[in-house]
Amino acid sequence: MDKTMAERDHSFPAKTKGRGGEFIKPTVLKDGTKQFTLTAKKIKWEVEPGKVVEAMAYNDMVPGPTIKVEVGDKVEVVLKNELDVSTVVHWHGVPIQNEMDGVANITQEPVTPGKTFTYKITAERQSVGWFHSHHDGSNQVPAGLWGTFLIGDVPLPANTQISQEIPIQLQDSGAIGLSLNGKSFPATEPVRVKKGESVLIHYVNAGTMDHPMHLHGLDQLVVAKDGFPIATPYKVDTVLVAPGERYSVLVKADRVGTWAFHCHIFPHSEGPTGMFGMFTEMIVS
Repeated sequence: MDKTMAERDHSFPAKTKGRGGEFIKPTVLKDGTKQFTLTAKKIKWEVEPGKVVEAMAYNDMVPGPTIKVEVGDKVEVVLKNELDVSTVVHWHGVPIQNEMDGVANITQEPVTPGKTFTYKITAERQSVGWFHSHHDGSNQVPAGLWGTFLIGDVPLPANTQISQEIPIQLQDSGAIGLSLNGKSFPATEPVRVKKGESVLIHYVNAGTMDHPMHLHGLDQLVVAKDGFPIATPYKVDTVLVAPGERYSVLVKADRVGTWAFHCHIFPHSEGPTGMFGMFTEMIVS
């Protein structure tokens, strides 16, 4: 068992095809509107070495691209449905007009295969939101149809500068299964920082279960819940993130080392063959 575990653990970070959740840039229209395109279609997605699944993806990545805009921006998101089934996009945690809320048969008709729909959003306030299918959601979301939507910047303690802003998107079911940003250990991506730097992490739980996200060696300062700033930020070593929730935490990399970073439900991250699923590392050098 020791040999098997060591071989798997030492293979981290393993290379796989595809990277999820990448930030994308908009097309800026003549009136200043920032326009993004989400193309939904089926793809083959490598979750970990040798595990390739049939996924539903936005823009050929799981999770879909991360969208970030500023408060006050006018935004259009064009959904192109290249799936063989209908779909929609719901904007979870983002202030929006009812007709743009993206719930099939409640606020709009399903977007059928081959059709497009344009969502119009005014970025009213700072938000840490996410988007996902709200049509056959129990199948389409864990198959890959979700992503992060950020508006503005989460207020941070005075004199704080961050070197990175990183969504860590949690999934636990469907085609993608136990994963961080669409990948399972040893294909999860490490968080690499220099000593003294601060990193802002947004946990987004797109799954079906609670996940206590635990970071060894370094404190997590909780600065926002569901995008709402916390008046008195507080330190923890484990953040319990329920389905649909977002927590924003600030991590000061004040201890050099390779620190384990994982869901602390062990059947989600560690077993007799080594680490798996919802496990990564924060590497401070």
